[in-house]
Amino acid sequence: MHYRKMLAAMAMTLCAPLLAHAAGDPKAGENKNSMCVGCHGVDGYKTAFPDVYHVPKIGGQHAEYLALALKAYKAGQRKHPSMLGIAAQLSDKDIEDLAAYYASRKPQ
Repeated sequence: MHYRKMLAAMAMTLCAPLLAHAAGDPKAGENKNSMCVGCHGVDGYKTAFPDVYHVPKIGGQHAEYLALALKAYKAGQRKHPSMLGIAAQLSDKDIEDLAAYYASRKPQ
């Protein structure tokens, strides 16, 4: 049991700096979401490029997760052509603002 507590404490310590960075402005993110809402805001939307799949609804998702995902696309660590192109244009501030905006939305 002690082993699990130690692992949990280590994980929280290592992740804390990452989580602290997701402190964007939801209002600013609302003004920046025109590239996102076309896919992530349409119920039942499926993309056909590169493969047909359901586009995830990101409203209500954790800001930290969204920011890390966008940063991973920007760094090329996640591989979706549309998202790679969009994320490449975003500043760190844009990413934080968008993450805060979508986190403040109700899940769809």
